[in-house]
Amino acid sequence: MAAWGLELLEGIAAVWRQPLLYYGVFLAIVAGWRRMKRERRDFHVRIHHPWQEWRGLWTWGWAAGAVLSAAAIIVGIALPREAVWMVTALTVVIGLTMEARLLSPAYTVGGALVLLGLAGPSGMVGRIFPDGATAGTSLTLLLVLLLLAEGWLILRSRNGAVSPQLAKSKRGMTVGMQWAQRFWFVPLVLPVSGGALPPASWWPLLPAGDGYSFWLVPFLLGFSQRRQHIMPPEAAREEGRRVLRLALLVTLPAVFSVWYAPLAFVAGVMAIVGREWIAFSGHRDDRARPPRFARHSQGLVIVGVLPGSKAEKMGLQIGEIIMKANGVPVRTEAEFYEALQRNRAFCKLDVVGHNGEVRFVQGALYEDEHHELGLLFVRNRDASASEAVS
Repeated sequence: MAAWGLELLEGIAAVWRQPLLYYGVFLAIVAGWRRMKRERRDFHVRIHHPWQEWRGLWTWGWAAGAVLSAAAIIVGIALPREAVWMVTALTVVIGLTMEARLLSPAYTVGGALVLLGLAGPSGMVGRIFPDGATAGTSLTLLLVLLLLAEGWLILRSRNGAVSPQLAKSKRGMTVGMQWAQRFWFVPLVLPVSGGALPPASWWPLLPAGDGYSFWLVPFLLGFSQRRQHIMPPEAAREEGRRVLRLALLVTLPAVFSVWYAPLAFVAGVMAIVGREWIAFSGHRDDRARPPRFARHSQGLVIVGVLPGSKAEKMGLQIGEIIMKANGVPVRTEAEFYEALQRNRAFCKLDVVGHNGEVRFVQGALYEDEHHELGLLFVRNRDASASEAVS
């Protein structure tokens, strides 16, 4: 047991030697900078902190990794170290697209399974993995675990911050969209071939060599979606549930690949096709409905609320419609500003909530705060900066 404990501690400490750890940090920082640049282009103001994506790396993914690590060690899902490097290489290549959703394990681990199956024992990948059947089965079970983690993380973060964007509708009108973007590290402690730990009669379940060590591998997962009608929490909740169902679907060929190795390739294809279908169907369902964040004939649609602003403290939310300000009907931002000026110390808003009912929101104002409530509305991209935030 002392040898096991020592190997486990060494494996955890070795996480700082994993290049994916630093690559994930770099990717999240660049993604935050690009998002902030988009916010300034559309609204002439920074909405969320540029370190938001970086901070998300260190949240609930580590809790999911702890649970899945226990399962991987107890069951004994052993991997050749070359398999870890293959998934790492695919993650790096896919990350260059700067599309967070493509960092799903369906593409990184599933892609490794497809490459392993296409190359076969006679190809380059087959020469790297002399025991390709065992490697494929282990990767397939790892794919299931990471898909479960992805689905849970999406559900967990459904109420997280989103960034508003401006885009053109099919009719050429400017409409608002909500962009959710997340990155997570899911660190898994895995038995990897090559080490001082000898196999036991019952462990590992899927052998990959004669000796083993433990590696703490920080798998990088990502999620992103853009919606113009469906509210972000609802969209994320539906996508998270679909990913969990995909994980359960992939479990079937993953388990049977223990006895029939080619099913590992089938599982990889199913994961990639299924994840693409989830993204496509969510986008299609959203575009089939009229844009929620567009100019409204009865009032002003809130497309964004600045964090920490007076509007946030007043309880205003994206997607709500401001009908009146200080008793005056408003249809444009100019009318909204003028109505706020009627009372320099107080504002009262008639707001249509998400349930379709009118509610009254009120709050005190200082004389110079009428243009600093922290509300963002749909407007043309070439509008002047002075009119961007109200």
